[in-house]
Amino acid sequence: MQWETVIGLEVHVQLATQSKIFSGASTAFGAEPNTQACAIDLAMPGTLPVPNEQAFRDAIMFGLAIDADIARTSMFERKNYFYPDLPKAYQTTQLEKPIVGRGHVDIELADGSKKSIRIHHAHLEEDAGKSLHEGSFEIHGHGMTGIDLNRAGTPLIEIVSEPDMRNAEEAVAFARKLHSIVTSLGICDGNMSQGSMRFDVNISVRPKGSDTFGTRTETKNLNSFKFMEDAIALEVERQIDLIEDGGKVIQETRLYNGDTKQARAMRSKEEANDYRYFPCPDLLPIVFEDDYIEQIRQSLPELPDARRDRFIEQYGLSRYDANSLSGDAAVAQFFQTAAAGSDAKLAANWIMGELSARLNAEDRVIQDSPVSADQLAGMIARLKDGTISSKMAKQVFDAMWNGEGDADGIIEARGLKQVSDSGAIEALVDDVIANSPQQVDNYRNADDAKRPKMLGYFVGQIMKASKGQANPQQVNDVLLEKLNALL
Repeated sequence: MQWETVIGLEVHVQLATQSKIFSGASTAFGAEPNTQACAIDLAMPGTLPVPNEQAFRDAIMFGLAIDADIARTSMFERKNYFYPDLPKAYQTTQLEKPIVGRGHVDIELADGSKKSIRIHHAHLEEDAGKSLHEGSFEIHGHGMTGIDLNRAGTPLIEIVSEPDMRNAEEAVAFARKLHSIVTSLGICDGNMSQGSMRFDVNISVRPKGSDTFGTRTETKNLNSFKFMEDAIALEVERQIDLIEDGGKVIQETRLYNGDTKQARAMRSKEEANDYRYFPCPDLLPIVFEDDYIEQIRQSLPELPDARRDRFIEQYGLSRYDANSLSGDAAVAQFFQTAAAGSDAKLAANWIMGELSARLNAEDRVIQDSPVSADQLAGMIARLKDGTISSKMAKQVFDAMWNGEGDADGIIEARGLKQVSDSGAIEALVDDVIANSPQQVDNYRNADDAKRPKMLGYFVGQIMKASKGQANPQQVNDVLLEKLNALL
């Protein structure tokens, strides 16, 4: 039997506000555990929440960016459940009247095809704390899980898609597009390793051609695109094997371990009534005037699709290159800075090639790159004007990556300046030809098809004699001219 996969995403986006959604406690990442959870975050008696306006502005910005309906009246409910890292034993969230209604996100796949993924809604809520299972917490000889409540009360928008995706490629493309949108808006830093974006993936399978949904599972808290892709493949295979062996898929919440590439059941999947939602008695409905929403609309920054089109027009990039460089706001800014002081196409090649490979190898984001955009532009300028060759440029890049300074200083210190003097290059070529009579004779006697392949020997000898500093293009031009004169 042929099977069709059905995927929907719930995406938790941590908003880049300075303080929490209902208190003035800091949201800065990396503080000592339990130093940024105030009495309001813990719902201590006598405290009352005060809404953070910036969180609402951020949510509205997202809604406008995806062409969604914006609720003129938005309400909060309490979602009741007990979990160790939820200090209130309830979460303040939205159910009946979320701030962002129906919208859509357009994605582009590797083959160039496009698809629109519907957004059911996006709602504001507070984050929970964090359970720390790693490390050793020993009390009276018993292993313990640590609880850090610093994150409790941090504002989130939870984006809920319709089940419109049919494979992992579409799901990852959708997740990447969301990442691109929220970072371009500046409402989230997009740092998934710190939990700024977390993906819950709802997966089911059904016979191909059927219009009835199968039983779904939810794999929670995926924090990388690669983990999402792997988790989907594993769960789809598990569900198909289970059904074909005569079993039934159970609606449940699952966890995926990206290190071991294994998944396990966490708990049975709750329904909305299990949470006993009721209107939050401490928060009045929030009402937004049309003028307020229009003001936010006018302040929207350039969005990823518009930036991609501008890169194509302004820099002459291919659609592939423009897509690669425009999706992430930080990468886009890095490219624009590098391209402004050098050659745009060379800048694109270096960012998508050497720089991206180095960042990935060291698990860094571009904001943490040891080579700045200005340094890269300086190196490309020396490559463009012939001061250094492509091979030398890699040496310069290595040195910049290791903190040895900018390109000009490294070129001077290492003596990497390319030899482009025509007289010096002619002397090198003449000397190699004079000392290679057998190779010259072979070149004379070869047919036209074989001669280009024979140039490699001469070029290698010339580059060796120049210690790799001769301009390769000039070497080729002069060598070809002199050898052909001997025919």
